[in-house]
Amino acid sequence: MTVSGSELFAERPRPVGAVPEDGLPEEAFRTVAPAYGAGSLADLLPSVCAVLGVPGAVDVLGLGERLDGVDRVGVLLVDGLGTYQLPEAVPFAPVLADLARSGPSVIGVSGAPDGAGALTAGFPSTTPVSLVTLGTGVAPGAHGVLGFTLRRPDGRVLNHIQWADDPDPRDWQPVPTRMETAMDAGVPVTVVSAPEFEGTGLSLAANRGGRYLGAGDGAAVTDGMLAALRSGPGLVYGYHPDLDRAGHLDGVCSDSWRAAVRGVDRMLDRLVHGLPAGAALLVIADHGQLNVPGSARYDLGADPVLGAGVIGVTGEPRVRYLYVADGSRDDVMANWRAVLGEDARVLSRDEAIAEGWYGPVPPRHADRLGDVVVMCRRRAVVLASGWEPARVGELIAYHGSGTAAEMTIPFLIAR
Repeated sequence: MTVSGSELFAERPRPVGAVPEDGLPEEAFRTVAPAYGAGSLADLLPSVCAVLGVPGAVDVLGLGERLDGVDRVGVLLVDGLGTYQLPEAVPFAPVLADLARSGPSVIGVSGAPDGAGALTAGFPSTTPVSLVTLGTGVAPGAHGVLGFTLRRPDGRVLNHIQWADDPDPRDWQPVPTRMETAMDAGVPVTVVSAPEFEGTGLSLAANRGGRYLGAGDGAAVTDGMLAALRSGPGLVYGYHPDLDRAGHLDGVCSDSWRAAVRGVDRMLDRLVHGLPAGAALLVIADHGQLNVPGSARYDLGADPVLGAGVIGVTGEPRVRYLYVADGSRDDVMANWRAVLGEDARVLSRDEAIAEGWYGPVPPRHADRLGDVVVMCRRRAVVLASGWEPARVGELIAYHGSGTAAEMTIPFLIAR
């Protein structure tokens, strides 16, 4: 999700009605594991920093040859533009179409549509996790931002997009960002994003160390990125939320989503044609999205079988973390498997960690996952009425789980 939770949930309430066709093929629902250390969001900024000469940075993605002669790099993250959204977006976005047709960008995730260059998100495939994974250059288990919402040691729930300064971002997320290490090495870094995000817990967890430039819309993000790239060598990171917001509220392939696609293309047109000598633009995302019909929505707050033994719930509708009463974990897992069937994988915390979804998870971060991890499959979501705002259940598109539609993201390069 994007922007602040209060802003998103303040949108007009409505029942879930007609859901647009989002064009996803059946293979978009296969499971894709995060490619940590080989082709994930965690590997992008270390590779960029290596190109820019930051000591100790490793070019995991092999960008050096592709970016030979580059001394300044712009990274634009388009929230919600998964690889499987590209075929639906390019008819309305000629510049994006040209970038996507230019061929695989350095690496590719097996099965990515049209052979487009792709990375994987971290897991869960949701904005706070992805932004911090990108910014730190490490897997989520190491940085500790393991979900949209998580339970704190005192039992309170932390919503990462409504996070101010409690808990201290430098304690909750202790890993230095790649912006910090670049700045320490004398490589200038500029972060271009919404003014209201400056100084928030999530921004500090993901992007601390860089010079922050507030930009209130797509045109301002474009202006800020171009100005910073023209000012001299360095790293420039820009964030644009509109596509994700349109998908959540009205669905992928809705009129508002297509309007947001056109807005992204206007940004790309100016950025690609305005790059100064020695500059490259990398276009990425944080996750994809999929539309969810009303018939595929479970609700643990309204189902006594799902609610039995559950004393706390965090995460989000596509990935749930359940805290359970003492001694009830196995019964809870059995209940959830019986009710959800093929619509979800139900794992213990230890099983989810052992499968590598988060990378290595130190003990201080493991408890943030809850006792049970529920990973939705196909088009299912699990709502939590009574535990979170009702607006969460009124959205159209969701993300967070481990399908190809959610986990694979574009990696496009313009020189």
